[in-house]
Amino acid sequence: MLWSIIKIAIFIALVAAASFAAIYLLELDGGVRVVMAGQEFNLTPLTAVIALVVLVIAIWVLLKLASLLIAILRFVNGDETAISRYFDRNRQEKGYRALSEGMMALASGEANVAMSKASRAERYLHKPALTNLLTAQAAEMSGDRRKAEEVYKRLLKNEKTRFVGVRGILRQKLADGDTETALKLAQTAFSLKPRHEEVQDTLLKLQAETQDWSGARETLRAKLKYGSMPRDVHKRRDAVLALTEAKDILDEGKDIEAKEQAIEANRLSPDLIPAAVMAARAYIREGSKRYATRVIRKAWSVQPHPDLAAAFAEIEPDETPKERLSRFSKLLKMHPDHRETRLIEAELNIAAEDFPAARRALGDLAEIEPDARALTIMAAIERGEGSSDAVVKGWLTRALSAPRGPQWVCENCQHIHAEWVPACEHCHSFDTLTWKSPPASRVSSSTGVEMLPLIVGALEDQSEADHKAGDEPMPTEEANTSDTIADAEIVEDSPVKREEEEAK
Repeated sequence: MLWSIIKIAIFIALVAAASFAAIYLLELDGGVRVVMAGQEFNLTPLTAVIALVVLVIAIWVLLKLASLLIAILRFVNGDETAISRYFDRNRQEKGYRALSEGMMALASGEANVAMSKASRAERYLHKPALTNLLTAQAAEMSGDRRKAEEVYKRLLKNEKTRFVGVRGILRQKLADGDTETALKLAQTAFSLKPRHEEVQDTLLKLQAETQDWSGARETLRAKLKYGSMPRDVHKRRDAVLALTEAKDILDEGKDIEAKEQAIEANRLSPDLIPAAVMAARAYIREGSKRYATRVIRKAWSVQPHPDLAAAFAEIEPDETPKERLSRFSKLLKMHPDHRETRLIEAELNIAAEDFPAARRALGDLAEIEPDARALTIMAAIERGEGSSDAVVKGWLTRALSAPRGPQWVCENCQHIHAEWVPACEHCHSFDTLTWKSPPASRVSSSTGVEMLPLIVGALEDQSEADHKAGDEPMPTEEANTSDTIADAEIVEDSPVKREEEEAK
């Protein structure tokens, strides 16, 4: 509506300007005298202007007629398309002008204008390879999914534009969540253009979602072959896929094939912790303890991890706590200051009932990096050294509200996973899980867990004050038998104890 009013106003302004110009020329004195071949022509200012305009138009017409004459002469000389090219030239100019204007409108977000220009360009050019793409993108921008899909299907009929049509429909199916159809379209697009990096990534992601691990490995090899992935990254991700394939084979009951895949995954990426654990357990099942030890030690040298410690404990399930501590000593010497090393050493000393050594191994972790595991270990040490129930409960109640420590966290969306998986369960990103502490967040608890250590400490102080005043005796060890049993059960559920139970 506003644009129509503006156009009307401009038209009125132009008519008014032309009228004033004509009046001005009529009132102007003098004129133009033209002498040609003995003939004299006297023109008023208005007539002179009109004659000038007519002369320009005549020259333009003469030039067009000359071009047409040249085209006819070429046709007579044997150029069969000379005349048709002459008449098509003007249409092409209009068509390409409409096409460029449509592309500019598309870039500026004017979907309706782009659709109109695309239609005009198609009418003049008759080149669907160009105009259909502009029409489809303009339809998508304006929200007309049906029109866009219709145009993309028209592109499928031409061999030159087939890839563009497949890719366009693929994006629509991905937006609709139709994974099955999207996977087939991605495979078709990959067969048409295997070098296309976006299609490679899309196909790999869909294959990971549908658990087509062998197909995903083929796609990875193509990414390496065509240079869209560095060799070290390919090696790592190929190991991830081999490990996941081994897990699926193991679920099917094919132990030998699963073992081969697990060993292959560990060979490709020795620092991949789940692959090292699975390969080590495969060696343990066949009695190759030496190879299992070698695999775990190699992975531990890169990054200590509780799953590696659990698998290392399974190598000798019947050893005593002191024998286990002695066997673990070579492993613990690799990274003596690492957090996981100190926690494992403390747990092993607790199992061996050497509580002072456990306290030395733990050091100040419970104070500078407190998490549920370190605080629980500290509670076990205090219990083993004979500290009061209030002290032990204080550590345990702190553990209730403390962070859980390192976990499998997605680098892309920070989603926390209970166990390692090849693709994030939240954002479906491939190979993005890292063993680290998730971002800390302070959340107020409706149960008042944060106040438990203070409450326990206050009760202990009040109990000591009452005892000193002679109001009531201190609770005896017999009176706290039930609490001791409960705390002992918590201590018995430490990671070391769990490893021993799993190994047995």
